[in-house]
Amino acid sequence: MIFDPANSAQGAKILKILSIISQSLGLNLSENERGIKMAKIKTTIFECQHCGNQQSRWLGRCPDCGAFDSFVELKPAQIKALKEIEGELARASSASAKAISEIEIEQISRIDTKDSELNLVLGGGVVEGSLVLIGGSPGIGKSTLLLKIAANLASGGRAVLYVSGEESASQIKMRAQRLGAISEQLFLLTEINLGAVLEEVERRDYKFIVIDSIQTLFSDKAPSAPGSITQVREITFELMRLAKARGISIFIIGHITKEGSIAGPRILEHMVDVVLYFEGDASKQLRILRGFKNRFGATSEVGIFEMGPHGLVSAKDVASKFFTRGKAVSGSAITITMEGTRALVVEIQALVCESGYPKRSATGFDKNRLDMLLALLDRKLEIGLGGYDVFVNVSGGVKITETACDLAVVAAIVSSFKNRPISKESVFIGEVSLNGEIREIFNLDARLKEAAMQKFKNAIVPMKPQNAQGLKIFHATEITQILDWM
Repeated sequence: MIFDPANSAQGAKILKILSIISQSLGLNLSENERGIKMAKIKTTIFECQHCGNQQSRWLGRCPDCGAFDSFVELKPAQIKALKEIEGELARASSASAKAISEIEIEQISRIDTKDSELNLVLGGGVVEGSLVLIGGSPGIGKSTLLLKIAANLASGGRAVLYVSGEESASQIKMRAQRLGAISEQLFLLTEINLGAVLEEVERRDYKFIVIDSIQTLFSDKAPSAPGSITQVREITFELMRLAKARGISIFIIGHITKEGSIAGPRILEHMVDVVLYFEGDASKQLRILRGFKNRFGATSEVGIFEMGPHGLVSAKDVASKFFTRGKAVSGSAITITMEGTRALVVEIQALVCESGYPKRSATGFDKNRLDMLLALLDRKLEIGLGGYDVFVNVSGGVKITETACDLAVVAAIVSSFKNRPISKESVFIGEVSLNGEIREIFNLDARLKEAAMQKFKNAIVPMKPQNAQGLKIFHATEITQILDWM
């Protein structure tokens, strides 16, 4: 597209200056030629190092991700590399439109990872030619899990390449011996240069590649530091092209920041096929692998792993990992949350105590929703907690994202405030609205089936189920009814 300076007042001034200069030099430039000359003027691009947002001038705060002082001016070589990538993507996506009725559905081939929980999150196994990103905090078990998965895939006779830019080959070998992850088809490469990795791929017919981690690799095509947005974009593009062209499934490990996002640019998440995050405390045994993006399946499923002497493995008897049985205690209520197709029994713990400087804290539960429930207690039950600290915790490291657990949170808070123990034989299921009503929820029958399997006896629910599963059902429609069952 040729720039037309006559469309603006500033362009008109520049046009006049160019005309004077051309006359003085004895040149006769047409308007189109002048536009071409102006197009050749050096363009300046500033890019956010967090999300990849580009601007023509420096900004103190990114308008996209909100990061402060994150814009860096790109060098000419970086701009050239960026244009090359954009050109490649444009050529790859250039295709004429077709009627949807004429499009044939591609058959997706999945490979069993020999890990039931990982297969569940991936949608049934790893897809050939897919690019999978796994993020998590340091020490949570990313490298341990993928080394074990690499050995599982290699045991099927397929060549697997494990690339590490953080550890030596001997360190990886010692961990593999501890995990029982020794295989003749598992190859190790300690390298941080992407060019050397691609050369190794040409030597052998690899079907799977593990990159540990993406922040340590660098490419000679992008003249910037490893982990920068230019490097990550270039490396991810090359890996994506490799995966699609040769049908190689590639796993990428990414470190996360304190905010819980992938360290470095967020553009990495947009380019890959699957994004998985590890949740949980590195000091505890249980880990939760949650899907945030999956082009080949649902993102609602979670995988539950347990750190043991043989590394990070699929947890056994998952149903009983997130609550404790015993005598009734105050400030504890049991609920059932849905994680994809899986019903999990979790324990909600609450602590209410007097304080001169009231605090509100929620672990595994939305803080804003907690504030709403506290305001509702003050309005409907006349339980004023303005002079009290309120702490809510979901046991086992589970993060509740649905509203069906509101009733259990309310019950736990009231129990702690009034010091009234709640029976460990009862479950609370229901969404609490702003007017104090307990609203209906989805998958009630599946939740009650799980409660019956875990030997619970009572269920406080907002509607009558099709099958009570042998439980004693208490139908609750108003939040004021909570006090009657405590």
